[in-house]
Amino acid sequence: MPAVPRAASVWPSDPPDCAWRAACGAPVDPAVMSRATFPAAARLLRPTEFAAGLAGKRVARGAYFVVTSARVTPDADGAGSKPIARLGLIIAKRFAQRASTRNALKRVLREAFRARRLELEAADYVVRLHRRIEPCSLSVLKSAARAEADTHFARVVRP
Repeated sequence: MPAVPRAASVWPSDPPDCAWRAACGAPVDPAVMSRATFPAAARLLRPTEFAAGLAGKRVARGAYFVVTSARVTPDADGAGSKPIARLGLIIAKRFAQRASTRNALKRVLREAFRARRLELEAADYVVRLHRRIEPCSLSVLKSAARAEADTHFARVVRP
């Protein structure tokens, strides 16, 4: 059976061959390799963190998503590290029935946030799906979601 070449990535933030080059120890051009990562520290995990993020002000609203943000204050004792932008996602089953749809939306939103994370103000951002997803192909949905997420995060970027 002949080998079929892999399809190229459609995401603008995926540099070509970076993962492959890093895996085999080949030199990677720093201009191509992105420093924007998505570590565990940049994620909202606890219900209290989500509640605080949702209690903040609404910074963007679009066709599918509402973005709210709450400023992060440094710890009172000063022992904490520097505050960073963190992301929480709320993708309800009643608005996106299929698990594959919910997972695709979460992947797209995390990638959009990852690409802008270093430019964003230190705050807790909660992105919530607020409208039912109409039946369409996943590729169309992911393109629409990425365009909307990029618009929302561009609006939030520090001046």
